Amino acid sequence: MDRITLVDIFEHPITQKYVKRAGLSHAISTAFYAYDYAVEYNVNPDLAVKAAFLHDIGHYTWYENGKWNYTLYKENDIHAIKGAERAHKLLVRLGENPVHAKKIALAILLHTDSYLPGGQLELEPLQKVVALADSADEEPGGLHHYKKMSDITAIKKLKELDHKIEHNETSNHSFQKNVTTPQRRLS
Repeated sequence: MDRITLVDIFEHPITQKYVKRAGLSHAISTAFYAYDYAVEYNVNPDLAVKAAFLHDIGHYTWYENGKWNYTLYKENDIHAIKGAERAHKLLVRLGENPVHAKKIALAILLHTDSYLPGGQLELEPLQKVVALADSADEEPGGLHHYKKMSDITAIKKLKELDHKIEHNETSNHSFQKNVTTPQRRLS
């Protein structure tokens, strides 16, 4: 089975609608961070960048009087829950390995604890990589969702990541196809 690329994912109408609404630039920046963290922590970079790229696909726009209401978002948002389901369905439709689609969806579900009433999550390495990547691109008040990027630039950057992943898969098999224990503890 051929690898489902980031460009394949980007070009799907579901991605066009929901990732753009949540912030295309943030999604791509987060995917780049995830690639670096995945290599550093010996996590499958293909799964990490796909989860990071799609991590906010479940966002709803919380507006009040025409302006983003960050408080309303923090009080009511469940984007990780919706996003995990939406990303899983999208990836399966595109032909992603179902086991990988589930791992990606779980990383999306667990990339934030904003929907939990409290408590500490114990994250798998892939899930931690996506959470770290998301945090690395955050800006106060959710402004990272409003950075702009053209489709041409997005495709160029996604192709760059696809190339890195394909090169990594052919030259470095230190990670297994499934999530492995990192070389050093993620905390």
